[in-house]
Amino acid sequence: MNMPQPPHIALFPSAGMGHLMPFLRLAAMLAKQGSIVTLITGQPTVSIAESDHISSFLPDSPPVDPFFQQMHLINQSINLLPPLLSSSSPPFSAIFVDFLVVAKVAPVAKSLDLPIYVLATSSVSFVSVMAYLPVLASNPVEFNKTSAEIKIPGLPPMAMSSLPPIFLDSSHLFTSTIITNSQALSEAKGILMNTFEWFEASTLAALNKDRAIKSLPPILPIRPLQPYHVPHDDDRDQYKSRLENQPAESVVYISFGSRTAMSRDQIQELEKGLEKTGWRFFWVLKTSKVDKDDQEDAEHLLNEAFLEKTKNNGLVIKGWVEQQEILGHPAIGGFLSHCGWNSVMEAALQGVPMLAWPQHGDQRLNAQVVEDAGLGLWERNWDWGPNSIVKGEEIEKKIVELMTDEKLKGRAKMVREEARKAVGRGGSSDTVIREVIESLIIP
Repeated sequence: MNMPQPPHIALFPSAGMGHLMPFLRLAAMLAKQGSIVTLITGQPTVSIAESDHISSFLPDSPPVDPFFQQMHLINQSINLLPPLLSSSSPPFSAIFVDFLVVAKVAPVAKSLDLPIYVLATSSVSFVSVMAYLPVLASNPVEFNKTSAEIKIPGLPPMAMSSLPPIFLDSSHLFTSTIITNSQALSEAKGILMNTFEWFEASTLAALNKDRAIKSLPPILPIRPLQPYHVPHDDDRDQYKSRLENQPAESVVYISFGSRTAMSRDQIQELEKGLEKTGWRFFWVLKTSKVDKDDQEDAEHLLNEAFLEKTKNNGLVIKGWVEQQEILGHPAIGGFLSHCGWNSVMEAALQGVPMLAWPQHGDQRLNAQVVEDAGLGLWERNWDWGPNSIVKGEEIEKKIVELMTDEKLKGRAKMVREEARKAVGRGGSSDTVIREVIESLIIP
């Protein structure tokens, strides 16, 4: 009797760390559960220098976002996939692709009789907007900058101010890419989501049970995805030893993700707010959209008086950190975040209360999810985008609230318990991903 063969799954992310990390974590989880995994990525990786050179070469064109450009180039290279996928040994059982490449990959998968799943790297709420964007964009009378809200059948109205402004421009590279790929979602067997049933229950029910958007395949909440092991460096030892000496829940962790660069003026206001709170803090500082070109040391970006006054209770570093490890440390009591979805899920898994400060993209809708689930606070009056400045006094007030609100801490711990139940053996997320894997096993 032949033994069943484990599935061989190809994973194909799009550009940016916010897209890559969920794929790497999913790959590690699939491998741990016995699948064979092949990761397909675009090369070279993103550099801000590439963006600058392209913009200089095409002076009459609008500035090129390096991540959008890389996303476009990946889509333009899909023709390289068929020989890769067809010649693999053992043969592939399925391909899991980023939302932003599904339209180009779906015909390839179909020609090879290969099941295709989409891994969406945002909240279910934002996925519902992306899926419905072709309909919205086709009706500019109701979908324009004067609109107060959008309405997706079966879902609560969403504030227009929570959508990325570029969604109103269907010719924008990112918007046109989303519209194109949304129209191809029906080709997928399912949309894998880095979330769990309890956290977004009503939106999942509207899409899966009530079929609010009838063209969508099943939405499959498969985790919060957990980190995979990577070798650590000296910076990790530095901040880990610093946290070890702090009282429980006494440190506010501050990070705005891998794509959000903070202006010098906003850095100064955040300095003022942190200093006035008196709370211990751990700040991951970023001033350039692409890390490899973010060369200035933190000490050169911050006020010397601020560094002197906070040297005993604050730590500021630049560069990549193991965020989930930091959030899981007992010293961390709150998280000031841009509300990127990976950060939201990491905070949920550790039960760390969040102060949502959305900056762009999906982050306002994510902040709404965080608030609704009881994981954090959201100050809607804080505008988003690089040109808005939130004053230090306002930041001080919200950080103090974040770190002292006992009810919020209790709700965040409840979120943690629900997240861990979901990923535990037999939990809702564990059951979903095991069913997907089992459906791909070759008898």
